[in-house]
Amino acid sequence: MAFPSPLVMLSVLAVAMASITFVATRDQAPTERRVETATIASAEQTPSAEPTAKPTKEPKPEPRVRRGEVYVEVYNSSGIKGLAASTAGKATTVGWAVVGEDNWYGVVPTTTVYFPPRLKAAGKQLALDLGIRRTAPAVGEMKRDRLTIILTTDAPQ
Repeated sequence: MAFPSPLVMLSVLAVAMASITFVATRDQAPTERRVETATIASAEQTPSAEPTAKPTKEPKPEPRVRRGEVYVEVYNSSGIKGLAASTAGKATTVGWAVVGEDNWYGVVPTTTVYFPPRLKAAGKQLALDLGIRRTAPAVGEMKRDRLTIILTTDAPQ
C-alpha cells in the first residue's frame, strides 16, 4: 500500500478548510467597507458655500520688557562731551536702570544698542525708546547681564 505524498495531503486539507469557511460565513453581511476617494475640483465645478476652516496658531506674544529690571551701560565714542550723561539721563527718564556711563575706546560704525541673547527684546525696546536705529548682539568684553549703548557722532540728541 502506498501513502499519498505530503503535498497531496496538504492540498486536501486546504480544500476542506476552505469549504468549511465558505459554509460558515455565507449568510453574514460582508465586512468590507467602501472607501470614498477624493475628487479633484475642476474649473467647471463651483466652490462650496462653506469655506474650510484651517486651524490657526495664536501668534506668540512678545516678551514684556520691564525697563527698571534691566541694567544699561552707556558709553561715548563720539568725542562729544557729555553725550553719555545726557543719553543716560534720557534712558533713566523712561524707566531704564542705568548703572554706568563712560567713554568707549574703539571703533564702532554707528550708534548701537548691544544685547546679550536673553535680553534681545529689551535691547530692541531700549533702541526704540532712545531713537537708536541699530541693535546687535553683545561682543568682546561687554557684560552679558546688561545692555550696552555705544554712542557715535550720529547719536540722537
